[in-house]
This record gives sequence, C-alpha cells and structure tokens, in this order.
Amino acid sequence: MAEKKIDGVIEAVRYTTDGKLNLARGYLRRGATWSDRVLLNREELLEEIKTGKNWVIGQRVIYMAGTFETTLPVQVKGSKGQEVIFTSQQPQDNRDNLEGAPVF
Repeated sequence: MAEKKIDGVIEAVRYTTDGKLNLARGYLRRGATWSDRVLLNREELLEEIKTGKNWVIGQRVIYMAGTFETTLPVQVKGSKGQEVIFTSQQPQDNRDNLEGAPVF
C-alpha cells in the first residue's frame, strides 16, 4: 500500500492563553518541491486540513533539501466554530494539542 502524500509539515507552534493554536510554523508542498518556512494562523491551517490536505508534525533534515523526519498526523474534530486541532488523542477540554511540535 502506498504511503499517503504529505502536503504540509508543522515544525513549531504558538498557542493563545486559552489553549487554542495561534500560529503554526512549517512548510507547504509546492508540486515536487517545498516552500520556505511559512506562518499559518489557526483559520488558515483549519482550511488546509478541511480541504483534504495531509499535515504532519516534523522537522527538516539539515542539508537534505526536501527531506523531513515526520512523526504524527494532524487531525481536526468538532463542529464548525468548535474545532479542536490535535495529533494523538483528542483533548477533553477543547484545547488544541499538537504533541511533538515545540512551542516557539
């Protein structure tokens, strides 16, 4: 079975005081290559995931161009306006939790 294509990699995040994602720093796939670092706010990341793009937590491998070490897939659950962004287990307190992504 073929591995699912990765459309974006999140390398670090910033949360608001109420636990929601404020900014995600990462890379976007641009055809066969990858973008420079980009900053996505919560709404932009939610839109990317809702359109079916596959995002993961990871880091770029030094001196290896478009090679990444990836860990967990990013998921979204909840109704419109109440979405929760998470990686491994859905948090019970409606706070976003991207486990494995350091805070910047």
